[in-house]
Amino acid sequence: MAVPTVGLIPVVAAIAGNALVTFIKTGAAILSGSSVMFSEAVHSFADTLNQTLLLIGVKRSYKKPSDDFGYGYGHERFFWALISACGIFFIGAGITLYNGISSLINPKPLEIHALVFIVLGVSFVIESLTLWIAARGLKSAHPDSSWRERFLIADPSTLAVYLEDAVAILGVAVAAASIGATYYTGNVFWDALGSLVIGALLAGTAIILITKNHSYLLGRSIPEEEREEIIAALVAEPSIERVIDFKSSVLGMGVYRIKCEVEFNGPALFKEAYQRKYLKGQYEEVRNDYEAFKRFCVDYADRIPRLMGKKIDEIEAMLKERFPSVRHIDIEIN
Repeated sequence: MAVPTVGLIPVVAAIAGNALVTFIKTGAAILSGSSVMFSEAVHSFADTLNQTLLLIGVKRSYKKPSDDFGYGYGHERFFWALISACGIFFIGAGITLYNGISSLINPKPLEIHALVFIVLGVSFVIESLTLWIAARGLKSAHPDSSWRERFLIADPSTLAVYLEDAVAILGVAVAAASIGATYYTGNVFWDALGSLVIGALLAGTAIILITKNHSYLLGRSIPEEEREEIIAALVAEPSIERVIDFKSSVLGMGVYRIKCEVEFNGPALFKEAYQRKYLKGQYEEVRNDYEAFKRFCVDYADRIPRLMGKKIDEIEAMLKERFPSVRHIDIEIN
């Protein structure tokens, strides 16, 4: 099965960009001995590993349903994205904060070279490019939504890349400012402070992503607006009197499952089952024949359930046509 490119391009671009940035930042950190530059190298290394996990999750989420997983593997994306977010928190933020605190307690002199600022400039350009790719992915996936809405409904993998690259750009700015302040003041406090700021940014990003993926793994409902549209479509059906209960869950990005309990409209079903002339003719046949009347009742008891089953099939087909994201529908009769 060919894996769709939706969600893959931003992740692949981010992996390539961060791998390159990790290499050049590590060289600059070794050359200068800067705490904040080391934090930036760890930051980019953690991003590379985490985005590799995102790539694994995206590819596995497109596997076909199996006997053991009838609804598919859509949650693979959220599972690996959750592990990635934990990696940001424990590896990225943890090591960075530890390094910053260690530098505050045991300050060491820095060797600041022009190469450090060149590396930061190159990193800024690369991170900006991957951020632009992630932003374009978010915009193309939800062209009619505001940026706030995109952040709420975005694919966790693309959102993770976007937030990580946005924080990476902020990290480059913080690193440049803290190294510059250390150079002009001669106080390595500013270098250590830069590490702490970057660590805090990473921790905040990780918490946001952990919360989002946690909600999907628990069985997050479909967006409220789409929920109301589906219920309205159900109620608009003449054969349905009302929707008593409605539940939904996200099976993958853009893949939903709904379960609803409805009350059928008896008169509407009866009208469809027995046309007026046909019913009148049957009445004339059975009104003076008890055995014929019993046969009519048996036919009625058999015809209505079959008609209800047919109506459910028609309603499910209508919903899937109007709402392509709804792949699995369970309609129960009250």
